[in-house]
Amino acid sequence: MDIRPSAPELGDTIAVIVQSNQGGTAQPTVQLNGQAFPVFPLEAGRFRALLPTSPLNSPGRYLVQVIGDEPTRNLAVWLKNRHFSVQRITLPPDRASIEGTPHEFERVATFKQLVTPERHWQVPFLRPSQGRVSTPYGVRRYYNGVFARDYYHRGVDYAAATGSAVIAPAAGRIVLVGRVRDGFRLHGNTIGIDHGQGVASIFIHLSRIDVTAGEVVQAGQQIGGVGSTGVSTGPHLHWGLYVHGVAVDPVPWRYGGIG
Repeated sequence: MDIRPSAPELGDTIAVIVQSNQGGTAQPTVQLNGQAFPVFPLEAGRFRALLPTSPLNSPGRYLVQVIGDEPTRNLAVWLKNRHFSVQRITLPPDRASIEGTPHEFERVATFKQLVTPERHWQVPFLRPSQGRVSTPYGVRRYYNGVFARDYYHRGVDYAAATGSAVIAPAAGRIVLVGRVRDGFRLHGNTIGIDHGQGVASIFIHLSRIDVTAGEVVQAGQQIGGVGSTGVSTGPHLHWGLYVHGVAVDPVPWRYGGIG
């Protein structure tokens, strides 16, 4: 059993690579502190599970277990603490009271839970915008002076000119297209890409959408334009990367940090 990265910290995606010592093809079960996660084959006798972590996890000792035809394997993983900065956001009166619609929340929630068997993605992921990073992953926030509890910035923001290109960071299928006119009042114009095997990217606040639902896109393909739709203080792209429904730090995926 191989754990990557070897010293994970809050927000990392932990890849568990399982090698069958007997060359078996039976899919094992991989658990993190008793919670099972999907496992997918790499090649004969090798499997991988992706275990997401976030700033809401507690740092400390976690137990990874591999259960299958062979004797159960146990490995302790120490999840390191990490400092996340605090940001104060002031929304204008006409946007501070905007609430999302049940329609958009339901569609986005369904999208984040997708686990499809085909793997489209390869590492390293590409940078989806050439804009500067205005808000990194994991930032905690005050909105109009009120601290947002159980909140962390679930992605990376890139500040860029309205209409500038947004590209797919990895290949996948477009499974979510949401527009302001259809009730996406909070997220604004939105695109969701299913990269496969529980990995998915969401892009919000777009000025335009250049793809259609069901379309398969390749890494580097233009999918839309930077905007400020929905609840936003200015033109930027928000890119969120989800692994099994948890918003993880996209940065390690851009630098090949996933096994």
